[in-house]
Amino acid sequence: MQHSFAQQFAEARSASSATLSEILGAFSYALDLTEGQEEGHSLRCCWIAMRMADQLGLTAAERRDIYYAVMLKDLGCSSNSARVAELYLTDDRRFKRDFKLIGTGLNDVLGFVMRTTGAGESFGTRSRAIANILRNGTEIARSLIETRCTRGADIARRLRFSESVAQAIHSLDEHWDGGGKPQGLAGDAIPLGSRLALLAQIVDVHFICSGAEAAIAEVTKRSGSWLDPRLARTFVVLARDPGLWDELSASDLPARVAAIEPEGPVVTVDEDYLDDIAEAFGAVIDAKSPYTAGHSERVGHYAERVAERLGMSAAERRVLRRAAILHDVGKLGVSSRILEKAGPLDPDEWQTMRSHAWYTTQILGRIPALRDMALIAGSHHERLDGTGYPMKLEAPVISLETRIITVCDIYDALTADRPYRKAMSRERALEIMTGDVGKAIDADCLAALRAVVESETAAGPMPVLSPALAGG
Repeated sequence: MQHSFAQQFAEARSASSATLSEILGAFSYALDLTEGQEEGHSLRCCWIAMRMADQLGLTAAERRDIYYAVMLKDLGCSSNSARVAELYLTDDRRFKRDFKLIGTGLNDVLGFVMRTTGAGESFGTRSRAIANILRNGTEIARSLIETRCTRGADIARRLRFSESVAQAIHSLDEHWDGGGKPQGLAGDAIPLGSRLALLAQIVDVHFICSGAEAAIAEVTKRSGSWLDPRLARTFVVLARDPGLWDELSASDLPARVAAIEPEGPVVTVDEDYLDDIAEAFGAVIDAKSPYTAGHSERVGHYAERVAERLGMSAAERRVLRRAAILHDVGKLGVSSRILEKAGPLDPDEWQTMRSHAWYTTQILGRIPALRDMALIAGSHHERLDGTGYPMKLEAPVISLETRIITVCDIYDALTADRPYRKAMSRERALEIMTGDVGKAIDADCLAALRAVVESETAAGPMPVLSPALAGG
């Protein structure tokens, strides 16, 4: 991600006056990462949809729902990433990106599957994967889409949006002719927000890949099948204005999108709402892998308890808990083929894995209300001995908050199943961590964590998010 892009959002307003549109617009970059899209995809789609709303003469309430439904259309996208990588034996981010660019015919789909599935794998492994997809392709596609749509709608509700927004996200992949998924809705039974989001998505991916004329041609081709023909005609008229394409390429598009948030009830992004936003995106993060269900929530919980034992104030603990919940947001930019790999990572894979800490810093650094926690969260793989990543920081410059997140992250990772090993006992995890004191782990933080673990072991298991939101 280019630093200038991050700065544009950061400079839009000071943290004290950050709006919901700025905060969620910045988080939308994490959704772009998960889908393998060019940065700003969600914001460009939102801009297209709002230009369409102008042409359609929609009410303020309709415009507001569509604004957020399109911006957050990919809220559930992480929930099927691991399954895509497993079924197609490929990089889920690249698969999702390229799939959006293929034609609509059966031969287009089959050709893509044959080219993509298991590329680089042995003949036998690849053949079995392709045979499974050819035999069960319809159900596989429906299941993948249903998982994403259901999760996305659930998270939208958790973010306090209306049922109209949730349903628009749920029906993103429905097609005008009834051939979409997961419910096979047709015509006006598909929410208007869904129809606009799908059109905007098609426009943006083809515009970014091949230019304006290709985007117009794709909308025209899919009119009446995938797309509402009335919306397609409206877009073709709108597309004659060269200003649209200039706007989509503008360097200050993030600030422009924030500035056109439709009028509606005043939404105060207070401390409680920031907690809800952090927890909702923690659910997005954890859904990326079946092995991380509840990880972000647990790290947030442990961090808050450890901080309390170390004497931090309630206000400080609250900010720290958000940083802890969001520490792995950068993993949305890492292929599930790497995250789920059962064996050792090769040098290129390891380099990609390490990039998630940098992404975390960049994503949170774009959000005025969360900027103070960006480096704290993004430094959770730094080590006291200076051998960590991504910046090789040494003990004197690693904050107490980061040390707390690090110790809680390591503990939860050790005591949970991973692709390459089974979960360790609490006792074994703490024993291993003791051996890393002074090198990766702060002694005081580990002592506080040990006390927390012992007290909670006596009290029983901590409450966790429901499976629908925790990634289970």
